Order: sequence, then structure tokens, then C-alpha cells
Amino acid sequence: MTDKYIPRDIISTIQHALSEMPVVAITGMRQTGKSTLLQRQPEFAGRRYVSFDDFAQLEAAKLDPEGFIDTEEPLTIDEAQKCPEIFTAIKRSVDRKRIPGRFLLSGSANFAVLKGTSESLAGRAVYFTMHPMNARERMHNTLEEPFLKTFFKTPETPKAKGFRKIKPDEVLNGGMPSVCLGEIKDRALWFKGYEQTYLERDVRELSQIGNIIAFRHMLHLAAMRSGQLLSPSELGRDVKMNAATSSRYLALLEASFVSYRLNPFFGNRASRLIKSPKLYMGDSGLACYLSGITDLGPTAEEPLFGAMFETHIAQNLASIIDARWPEAHLYFWSVQGRHEVDFVIEAGRSCIAIEVKASAKWDDRDLSGLRTFLAATPHCKAGILAYNGTEAVRLGDRLWAVPLGIVLS
Repeated sequence: MTDKYIPRDIISTIQHALSEMPVVAITGMRQTGKSTLLQRQPEFAGRRYVSFDDFAQLEAAKLDPEGFIDTEEPLTIDEAQKCPEIFTAIKRSVDRKRIPGRFLLSGSANFAVLKGTSESLAGRAVYFTMHPMNARERMHNTLEEPFLKTFFKTPETPKAKGFRKIKPDEVLNGGMPSVCLGEIKDRALWFKGYEQTYLERDVRELSQIGNIIAFRHMLHLAAMRSGQLLSPSELGRDVKMNAATSSRYLALLEASFVSYRLNPFFGNRASRLIKSPKLYMGDSGLACYLSGITDLGPTAEEPLFGAMFETHIAQNLASIIDARWPEAHLYFWSVQGRHEVDFVIEAGRSCIAIEVKASAKWDDRDLSGLRTFLAATPHCKAGILAYNGTEAVRLGDRLWAVPLGIVLS
């Protein structure tokens, strides 16, 4: 927890949800700042706060879940997934008295995939994912509407110049508050502890893992494949496990938000479209650590530099969309063996395409995928070459080059 609380991008979305729904759930990777937000955000000060990391509170809830939530105060429950019995009690309570904002739940597991939970809260709850800190949060810029959302409404060349570049250390640090805010000096030691806690506690709470060594091996291999097309069978072969086990282990990584799948975009008529999803790690810093990467500088010649950089951008885009643009969806687009676009954001019947370039320089070849996508997708409002430079320029009809510092602002 930092001495000075930094507001998160998701606050306004959560506040709106609390005014409409009786149950609001915030989930996401462990250590992304959910507990800090629930305890220190001024708008939540009038709520009763309990955490099931507290053994006494957890035991009380297990013994009498109905009595535990029987309060007139709005109730916030942290790490709610540790007491599955509480969800049925909440369902019954909401059915008796449906008042917006009664329950605010958080947890480091996806409630929607926990046994019995999705059925208990169906129609009563809305779920949000809180990602690692994005660039907007680190720069204390959450009061402004995200650039991409504004650009989507009216595509035009940004007037601002001189935006900062994305530095290698930002990718290595990722977005875990303790690391990216400089609270710890030894980044590798922190991530080592994170991995140990995840394997020894979080995974075992979600499922019975027969071979934790094999699961750890898959965790590392998944990190090294971040940004690549997902093939569970191929991943399973590399870890020497059958397809059923590898699929179950991947599902556990996703249920705990350590990894996620990015689905392909099918909103145009291009032939031979890639149909497999991409695999991304939830935090670029954790991905780098698990992949054994300690230097992403130009002299390091790291072969996974591009994948880790893309993972960092994906994590920021997913955070912005889930926090401030929940009606939008993030995809990638690829025509087998020919063209691809790193990211496509679709909202309603329109979309924008984003190609990421880690360098400050680019040439006409970098625009090939965007031009093909625009030609095949008439309802696409704009194509953006998001490069690591400092000046925005218009390149033609529906086509721009925009600094990453602006794109992520």
C-alpha cells in the first residue's frame, strides 16, 4: 500500500454500477490493488468492510453466512471467493430486498467460473476486472476520458506533441503497484515471492493440482508464449501432459487472471482468417520474470522483446477498456500467412484498428496490415500505427501514426 493513494481508472464505472445493481464484483490478479481501492477510495468510506483473508471473519461467515450479511449497512467483502457459502446467502438476501449497491465483492478469482457462483448471482450481479496499473493511473491522468474513446467518437489528428516514449523498464516492471510505483528495489525478488504465493496458495484454493511442478512448468512456458497464437495441445506436449490436463491448467491460469485469451476479429469478409485465440499474460512484468528476461535494452538483443512489449500494450488497452469503456471489446486480426493487425477495438457496429511498433521509426511496410484491414472493413473508423515516437501525423484516408504515449493516455 502506498503512502499516497492513487485513484484507479475503474472508479467511475464501479460507482455507476453500484447505483444500478444490488451486487457489484471486482475481480483481477492478486496484488493489483483491489483491497487498497476498497479501503481507501473516499466514495466507499460509508460501507462496512470485511476481508476473508482474516481467518476469524472467514470462519464467522462459514458458520452463519445468512447472519454474517444481515446488516443495514452497504457491505464490502474482500476475497469473497474464499467462502462460497456467502454467495447463496447474498442471493437470498437480494431476492428479499433488491437495493442497488448493497454488496460490493472482490476477489483474485473469476467468480463467474467458480462452481455455483454464476448461478447464484445470475441477474443480480455485474462483474468488472481490475487490471494491473495502466499508464493513465501511473501518470495520475484518470480524470480525463481515455484518448482512444475520444478518438473513436471523432477521429482526428491529436494536437499534442512531445509525448513520452514507453521505456524498457516500464515493460519489465509491468503494472503491479508495488513494483511499478517503485515501492520495492529488487523487482525479481518480489516476483519470485508472487510466484511462490500463487503456486502454494492461490492455485490450491481454486483446484486440486496433482503435479504442482508440471503446473509451474506450464506457467513459465505460457509466459514465454505471451502474444502468440494459443495451442493447448502444443503447450501440453511441451510440458509432457495430456490435452485434458493442459486445458485444465490453462483454465486455472485464466480463472486467476494470470493469463487471458484475446479472440480474433471476424467483422469483415477477408478469407483465411485466423480463428485461434492469442494467449497473453496479465502483467508484462510477471511475464518477463517468468521468461527469465532481465534486460530489454537495445544492447540486450532479447528475442522476446517484441512479444513482451506487445504484452505490455495489451495489458494497458485491456485495462482502459474494462475500466472506462466496458461496452467495447478488444480483438486481434490476422489473415493466415499474409496480413495482421495487433489490436482491434469494436464498440457497437464500428471499430478502430491498432498496429503496435516498438520503435520510434517506421516505414510504409508497417502500414500494410492496417491498409488491408481498412480495405476489408468499411465500418472501421480508423487505423492507428501506434509507434514509440513523439509526434502524431495523418497518413491518408482513415489512417494515422500516433505516439504510444498518446494512445495509452
